[in-house]
Parts: sequence; structure tokens; C-alpha cells
Amino acid sequence: MQIVYHIGAHCTDEGQLRTCLMRNRVSLGEQGVIVANPGRFRPIFRETLAVLQGEPANADVQEVMLDSILTEDNPQRIIFSNDSFLCGIPRILDQGRFYPDAGQRCRALYGLFHDQEVEFCLAIRNPATFLPAAFAKSDADSFAAFIGQADPATLRWSSIVEDIHATLPGVPLKVWSNEDTPFIWRELVREIADHQGDKPMIGLDDYLGAIMKQEGLERMASYLKTHPPANEMQRRRILSAFLDKFEIDDPTQEVSAPGWTTEYTDMLTDLYEEDLFTIERMPGVQFISP
Repeated sequence: MQIVYHIGAHCTDEGQLRTCLMRNRVSLGEQGVIVANPGRFRPIFRETLAVLQGEPANADVQEVMLDSILTEDNPQRIIFSNDSFLCGIPRILDQGRFYPDAGQRCRALYGLFHDQEVEFCLAIRNPATFLPAAFAKSDADSFAAFIGQADPATLRWSSIVEDIHATLPGVPLKVWSNEDTPFIWRELVREIADHQGDKPMIGLDDYLGAIMKQEGLERMASYLKTHPPANEMQRRRILSAFLDKFEIDDPTQEVSAPGWTTEYTDMLTDLYEEDLFTIERMPGVQFISP
């Protein structure tokens, strides 16, 4: 049995991956692919992890968990998606770095089904937009209070990836950039679902509805109908052109904080690009890109 943990990060696809997979639950179910209900698995995981205290779950405990979480029989692949697997938003910047307990938390999740084929999936986002977006979801009184002692210029997603990979070196880890998501969405959904059926998946373009204005969606659909792309690369170029003109403005990309000038956010973006290059070259990590 295959176990897939989609562990976030926060403020990336905002649950749209799980929603898309759920729309295909009938056809996926025919292949033995199950998208677990967070309302069922989160309390069971929490209680089980508290009881295990870091020890791996034996076969009996695993069977009890699955019986409590699933209504389907004989699953071949189970997808657990929760952007708080690593921690809640208030603890994102503990110890002045991104998700400092990532490796430990992934080890605990791995221990729940350690004798199955386990893999982890992680989306990351430019700190220049991630931090304001995360702050908007937090209960912090101010952006400065949310940031605490962390220095945005020293925050690296590669530290999380290294931590997870070093803790679980033989476990597959898939990583992608949230900024690339519009261009790899179809591949991403199929990759995580391991879709092998003859039926085409539905809702693969729903993600665009959250980031592109309705006028842009209609114009692009009309254009694609009269100018069908010859390949995926051409489709991505067309998508990029329409996004440039019709992308919905994201208010979380603007924040009023000392030092957050245009030059500063550009610097954070440059550092993020370097960090992506570092992650792409990491052995044992599958980086999904356009």
C-alpha cells in the first residue's frame, strides 16, 4: 500500500489539490486511490501520535487507524493532505527558521505506516509573499510580532528539505514551487494521484479560477478552442500570456513593515530563486518544475 503525505506548506494551493482529487474520487477509487477526509484522519493521527510517543505503529494499530479513517476496502494508495502536518501557523517561524521541526514531524508521520510505501509532497513559496500571506492567517497583533526574531533574508526552504531528507533518507520527497503551480497543475494532480485510468480527470483547470479573472478564463478558453496548442509547452506559454494580463491581484503580496521596500522584496525573491536552484540539485529529492 502507498501512503502519500501532502504536508503543505501553508498559503500554497489553499486546499485546491485535495478539492480537485475529491472531485475525481469515484474514478480514483476504481483504481484503489483514496483521498482521506481530514475531519476523520486529523483527530485519529493526533491521538495515535500522542500514544505512540515517537514509537512506530505496529500492524494492529495501523489496521485500527485505517478502519477508523476509511470507508473503502483494500486501498492501494491513500492521500493525506493537511497544511498543518508540520505545525500550525503560529509556529512557522519558531527558532527563527521555517518549520524547525519538519524532520521530526515527518518521522512521526512516517512511523504511522512505516512498513508501507510512504512519500511526502511539499509546495514552497517565495518568502516575499509567503510571510505576508501567513501573517494574514495568523492571530499576531502585528507583522513584527509575527516575524519575531526571524530574519527573512536568512530563511531558506532548502533547510526544511535537507531536514526531511536527512531524517528519512530513503523516503521519496517531491517538492515544487507555488509560483510554478499554474503551469504544472495538471502534472501535479496526476503525479500525486498516480492516475493510471482511461478516464480523463475532471476539474484540472479549476485551479485557474482562483488566480485568473473570469474574463481571462473565457478569453483563454476561446483562444485555445481556435488555436489548440501543439504540446504542453505551448499550452504553458499561452497560459503565461493570459495570466500576465488577467491574473487576480493578491493583497497578501503587499505588507506595510519597516524595511520592506521594493528593493528588499526583490532581494528576497532573488534569494528564493537561488534556494530553488539548491533544492533542484539535491540528491534524493524530486523537484517538479515546468
